[in-house]
Amino acid sequence: MAYTRKNQRDLTSAERKKFVAAVLELKRSGTYDDFVRTHIDYYVADGDNRLRVAHMTPSFLPWHRKFLLEFERALRRIDPTVTVPYWDWTKDNTPAASLWGEDFMGGNGRRSDLQVMTGPFAYAGGRWTVKHGMTEGRFLTRDFGRPQDPIALPTKAQLDDVMRETVYDVEPWNSTSRSGFRNTLEGWAPGRGSERFRIHNRVHRWVGGLMLGGASVNDPVFWLHHSFVDLLWSRWQQRNPRAGYLPTRPPQLGESQYRRIAARDEKMGPWGVTPAQMLDHSAIYRYA
Repeated sequence: MAYTRKNQRDLTSAERKKFVAAVLELKRSGTYDDFVRTHIDYYVADGDNRLRVAHMTPSFLPWHRKFLLEFERALRRIDPTVTVPYWDWTKDNTPAASLWGEDFMGGNGRRSDLQVMTGPFAYAGGRWTVKHGMTEGRFLTRDFGRPQDPIALPTKAQLDDVMRETVYDVEPWNSTSRSGFRNTLEGWAPGRGSERFRIHNRVHRWVGGLMLGGASVNDPVFWLHHSFVDLLWSRWQQRNPRAGYLPTRPPQLGESQYRRIAARDEKMGPWGVTPAQMLDHSAIYRYA
């Protein structure tokens, strides 16, 4: 029977506590840091001349769906009642949102060094030490809204524009694709400064700190963010039932993306599943 992922704002106090406890247990056991390491290892930019399956590629959405599902399964081995909630950043879009409460994600980083000082994932609490980061820092950092270079969370109107896309992805199947649901949602765009970052990318930039780059999994809000991204893909699939995953065939020798992206029936590391196998989640979970 399929279980339900809820909006984080609708969680009861007990549900918030159970989710946090399961995440902390994964951290204590070392399993959480395995997920961090996986994301770092598979964060390959489209400027690199090698296979990329996690970012700047058509498999961005199925890869993260599988990544999220594996994390959720790890949580549910600890507590079978736990699921990964989602953060609708078009509504809960201020530092005052309940998401950032001391009983849940904790708040912003302090100005001096961006260190998060509140909540269960604060370094001072002794249960959340960063082991795999892009710097030597050992504590969780955040920089809401990036005051030195201000950026706002995506709006509902901006998201509505994305949801009006009718094709899953388009050539050249990377961060420069000018249309298509995948790249529009992932949020790579032309322009300068913050204009280069839209939707999914903009949320990472708004949270700031460790949510920037390949080590973003170090911030537990990563999972709530990607749960909402997955929800958006799920809704888009329902609206566009005939718009399947693209490309359906692997790029051929001589094409720019030859051996650099995963076509519909090609395996994605590290699990060996294909994008086609990740298109339907209805037998496993649903969204409230």
